[in-house]
Amino acid sequence: MADHVPVEAAFDRHVSRADIERVRRDERRADRDELAIEEPLEIRVDGEPLAVTMRTPGEDEPLAAGFLAGEGLIGGPDDIEAVGPPEDLAANAVDVRTRAGLRRDPAGERRFYLSSSCGICGKGALEFVRQEARPAAAAAPIDPAVVERAPTEARRMQRSFERTGGLHATALFEPGGALLVLHEDVGRHNAMDKAVGAMLLAGRFPLPGVLACVSGRASFELVQKASLAGLAGLVAVGAPSSLAVDLARDRSMLLCGFVRDGSFNVYAGGDRLAR
Repeated sequence: MADHVPVEAAFDRHVSRADIERVRRDERRADRDELAIEEPLEIRVDGEPLAVTMRTPGEDEPLAAGFLAGEGLIGGPDDIEAVGPPEDLAANAVDVRTRAGLRRDPAGERRFYLSSSCGICGKGALEFVRQEARPAAAAAPIDPAVVERAPTEARRMQRSFERTGGLHATALFEPGGALLVLHEDVGRHNAMDKAVGAMLLAGRFPLPGVLACVSGRASFELVQKASLAGLAGLVAVGAPSSLAVDLARDRSMLLCGFVRDGSFNVYAGGDRLAR
């Protein structure tokens, strides 16, 4: 079989094609399939390597900015001077130039290596989030209809997923239900970083009152990132984990799971829903 090759179209930086065999009962035939691209990205800060993540290429600048915000390493747009290719123009690398360095020095804590599947696994971070983020700010009650519609609205915009079936998505919604931004990636945590980072680079951060909708399950790391972004809550098509529920309750955030077919479960922050 031939190696997979990129497709050239409007949003095809996310997609490649591969020669495959399709097996249907007794039939086997050669065909082509579309795949979500996965490649490493090195995130540098002020020229120094900080993290490597496996991601879908595209939106690398929002991804890097969102990652730093989600780690509590920057506090908002004013901490960033510029984001772009490194001075040596290395491929699959992005450099964030800060105005005054990182808010905390990660040296000696850990080296960041993120897979597309797990993000920052095993980080005993309830205490970390308590230190780095205030509980979600009070905001106007959220209409349950906004929660119900969010996955459907997001799904309409998941163009690369429609073609590959291999991408996660995070969409951000205004309290009234208007879609702010949606990003896709092979990593669920990367999709969240891209969405939050896009808002940060546009000058809007933190994001009180804003609701995130994720295309899969609600993991601890996604609630962590939503908390550090100041979001009102997170809704998921799938289930939350136990630690995600603990964190959402601790941070006074709305957390809903199994949002589909006009129903959902509320695991935390039910007082944020309009009656």
